[in-house]
Amino acid sequence: MSTRTTLLHTAESLRTRARAGRRAVVMTMGALHEGHASLVRAARRVAGPEGEVVVTVFVNPLQFGAGEDLDRYPRTLEADLKIAEQAGADIVFAPSVDEVYPGGEPQVRVGAGPMGTVLEGVTRPGHFDGMLTVVAKLLHLTAPDVALFGQKDAQQLALIRRMVRDLNFPVEIVGVPTVREEDGLALSSRNRYLAPAERRTALALSQALFAGRDRHAAQEALRARAASAPASRARAVALSEIGESRAAADAHAVAESAEPSATGGPAAVVAAARLVLDEAARLVPPLELDYVALVDPADFTEVRPDHRGEAVLAVAARVGSTRLIDNIPLTFGVPA
Repeated sequence: MSTRTTLLHTAESLRTRARAGRRAVVMTMGALHEGHASLVRAARRVAGPEGEVVVTVFVNPLQFGAGEDLDRYPRTLEADLKIAEQAGADIVFAPSVDEVYPGGEPQVRVGAGPMGTVLEGVTRPGHFDGMLTVVAKLLHLTAPDVALFGQKDAQQLALIRRMVRDLNFPVEIVGVPTVREEDGLALSSRNRYLAPAERRTALALSQALFAGRDRHAAQEALRARAASAPASRARAVALSEIGESRAAADAHAVAESAEPSATGGPAAVVAAARLVLDEAARLVPPLELDYVALVDPADFTEVRPDHRGEAVLAVAARVGSTRLIDNIPLTFGVPA
């Protein structure tokens, strides 16, 4: 069911609009696709029938570094408006650069801190400062009760949550699961830059994540068996001595799995993903890996071998001239 959507270009027109119920905001840089539509539909559910959903469309120049694709970033406002309307948005707020930065580039900005210097921050220095600055400004301009962001940009989501918590923004931040195409590739506005052969290579990102997820699932299943079965090395040895080799191997594996690093732990998950990425580096065209890492979503530092709780397996790579990122959430052992 579509909603009649109003297009607004100024903060004043948004501020003076009568509102009732909860206001949910989805921030985008335009070029909307099904991933964005899923965010808008989630916002519609959060806001409820009496609330209001605002989609911002703003290509933020502060997020683009030297040599990045600001000039060729797609601007498709008319198509964006249709997608937002079909997904249930009440308002599309599409301000100009002068509206968001009336005095030119801001001299005072939000700094991402240590979390902004790792992974994406290494490849794109200053990117997260620009992202947080515009998110802070758009939160002020739209004054939402809740803002929704995709989990595909996991480091961005973590930093926004940290900013909101550390700087006492009166808004709830909700993460929405990544939307994938049928072949597994995470939806992104940059996918349109991929030639057919490049797209085939790009599938290695999601395939690597799924390989890591499968290794993690096997480890967690073995750990669960260890928690429920009374097993010991002594039992394994005893079974082996009486010729029960299969039972001995099983008992030994279960006993070993009780130790955090015995089944490989986080390192084995990363190794399983890296194996797929290494193979993709030999394709034509090749995949050029930036990083693959298993990190703590609280601060994006790499997890310890004995990590328990939530983690994010993240990957970034270039295929041709297009840079892509992807990730999946994992949970190790009993959640912290």
